[in-house]
Amino acid sequence: MKVLSTLHDPTFQGRDYSRLDRFFLHYIKDERDLPFIYLTLRISLTLIPLSVLLFMPFVTGWAWWAVAAVHFFISNFRFKGPFGLMLHCTSHRPFFKPEYGWMNNYLPWILAPFFGHTPETYYSHHIGMHHPENNLEDDDSSTMTFQRDSYRSFLAYFGRFFVVGVRNLLDYLRLKNRGKLATRALTGEIAFAIVCVGLCFVNWAATVLVFLLPLVIYRLVAMLGNWTQHAFVDGEDPGNAYKNSITCINVNYNKKCWNDGYHISHHVRPAMHWTEHPTFFLKTIDKYAQNRAIIFDGLDFGRVFFLLMRGKYDVLAQHMVNINNTFADDADAIALLRRRTQRIPVKMDVPAMSQVSVATA
Repeated sequence: MKVLSTLHDPTFQGRDYSRLDRFFLHYIKDERDLPFIYLTLRISLTLIPLSVLLFMPFVTGWAWWAVAAVHFFISNFRFKGPFGLMLHCTSHRPFFKPEYGWMNNYLPWILAPFFGHTPETYYSHHIGMHHPENNLEDDDSSTMTFQRDSYRSFLAYFGRFFVVGVRNLLDYLRLKNRGKLATRALTGEIAFAIVCVGLCFVNWAATVLVFLLPLVIYRLVAMLGNWTQHAFVDGEDPGNAYKNSITCINVNYNKKCWNDGYHISHHVRPAMHWTEHPTFFLKTIDKYAQNRAIIFDGLDFGRVFFLLMRGKYDVLAQHMVNINNTFADDADAIALLRRRTQRIPVKMDVPAMSQVSVATA
């Protein structure tokens, strides 16, 4: 196991702003989100033109495939993670000032479809269901009832989400009297489908590459991420964020994806700004020890997932941070990891989703 070392994950560092910086700061709510502006510009000036080019009738043969290769690379290996977590952050905290509120539609309605996000469904799912339910029974993306170190269970989890996830989300939102969110999600799904069907008549190959393949990839990656973030759940206290989530520190992923590795503190304080997580983590470190929270130093969610699927509990334990000597040794840590990946059956005395009424947030 590891002792807690110096954190190298990003925090806000003030600096002198250029004239261009000050121009953009006039529009956004929080100066700490200025990097989002430049990421948005890079995506808009590269991915969108490449996508348009793929639909042009004069781009054929080897030239089309060359553009397609560049598009696939920058979409899935350069921008997908940073964009997805930027969308995540701006779902919790509005990006632009109220007087420019219409600009908040640019990410979910214009850019998001190029990464496989149907407009509004991410917000409706993440803000409308996942956080209120906190990976418990009524959360349709809950991992609790699955064996979380099994490829077979993960494939069942992903398959259910891919086939009926949107339908279940809409049912959930209606049952919880969140009709506006249900309407937003349904509108986004329908709009995306109509655009894709129409574009198939223009160029079906480009439509598949630009919109449909990213849809499959995104939903797979999203479920892989959620699975890993909630792979270790204490069956005796599954609603405790310190016991149903994990934290990954000192990884490049946090620099690239806005401290997304701090998933425990994100569930503790969902609206906390992404730059505040490392400081909050250190301030509340005793809370992690009291709950025997799982903290990995040097492992991101992707590596945790594949180590878990291969049963490499010894490697996982080697990267765990032993706060206040919470764990006696690696064997003690491994025992906890194994216990928290076991299936958690839904308790019969928990009210069914259709019987529960939750006040609209």
